[in-house]
Amino acid sequence: MGLRYAKILAVLLGVLTVWGCSGGDEQPPSAAAPAQRETKSGAGHSTLPQTVIVPPQLLAEVQIETEPVVFEALPTTVELTGEITPDPDLSARVVARALGRIVEMHFKEGDRVKRGALLAVISSSEVADARAAVTSLSARANAARANADRLKRLGDKGLASAQEVATAAADANAFEADEAAARQRLSVFGIDPKRSGVESSRLELRAPINGYVLKRDGVTGQAVESGHEIASIASFDRAFFLGRLFEKDLAHVEPGAGAQVRLNAYPRVVFEGKVDSIGRQIDPQTRTVLARIAVQDQDSRLKAGLFGVARVVTKAPAGSQPRIVVPSDAVTRVGGSDIVFVERRVGEFEVHQVTLARTSSGKVEVLSGLKRGERVAVSGVFALKSTLLKGTFGEEED
Repeated sequence: MGLRYAKILAVLLGVLTVWGCSGGDEQPPSAAAPAQRETKSGAGHSTLPQTVIVPPQLLAEVQIETEPVVFEALPTTVELTGEITPDPDLSARVVARALGRIVEMHFKEGDRVKRGALLAVISSSEVADARAAVTSLSARANAARANADRLKRLGDKGLASAQEVATAAADANAFEADEAAARQRLSVFGIDPKRSGVESSRLELRAPINGYVLKRDGVTGQAVESGHEIASIASFDRAFFLGRLFEKDLAHVEPGAGAQVRLNAYPRVVFEGKVDSIGRQIDPQTRTVLARIAVQDQDSRLKAGLFGVARVVTKAPAGSQPRIVVPSDAVTRVGGSDIVFVERRVGEFEVHQVTLARTSSGKVEVLSGLKRGERVAVSGVFALKSTLLKGTFGEEED
């Protein structure tokens, strides 16, 4: 009897177990669907609002500019990595022209200086000797010339021999030549021989050009030799981007070709330039040659050594077809997709998902998502994107 009850109990437990498992897995469709929609929506904003309306207050604060899409064939470009270097013709070195000791320093590294500005003062015995030589020779030359003039007047009256007159004139000419040489030596030191009332040993070093101090090498009290570089100055009104051009791209890049330089320090700023020259020596290790690209400064941003990338325009490939083109700044990414904002009226923009192709010279080809006649936002895109995402998050919270 006990064995039979045990078998019946085992069968009932098995039935209950199967029923419980089956019932636990089944859920109403209405409970599962919302959870699935939330996952898709939160995973990357797969469904974005079609229209972005900018509030009037934000529209007044943010400058949103639009441009029409264009239909053209983009030129091909070659990318060159490199760095900024000063233009040698707009650079200068300030050196001590005589042996001496620094007694004054009036600048720091990084300062902007004007041409003629006093940078440093050196006390030099060589300069003192040169000044003394000019003073001494000038006095002797004046005395010799006065004596020659006196003998000439006496010779005209027959009171002095021709030999005496000739000798006096020769002595005067010699002393004047020595004086001129002494004054020239002062000029080599950078001293104006006509300037008076200055301490005899004082040697002033002044900025030869307008520019920025890239290097300073000297402190007050330091002894320096002739030729010691006190400062290095460069102007960045025009500078060069030294790009490394690969051997395989040499045939596609020529002097005069347009280029756009983007520096790592300012990724959103484009420095327009042109290829100034291409080197004549290949680096045997990297198989590259230096291409010198002249660029113009913007808001004093350029600095020696800034690294970046230059895109040099080459000839368009044969058979290239015109396509819809927009500025690269018009495109942004949301939820893993490239989008642009198409203006419908003031303050109202449509979100268009686009498929992109080649990028060149700050422009990008659009394969789909736009059509002729539409205007896209090219500035204020970040504000539009922020408004778009704010609206998307708001919908999810509801």
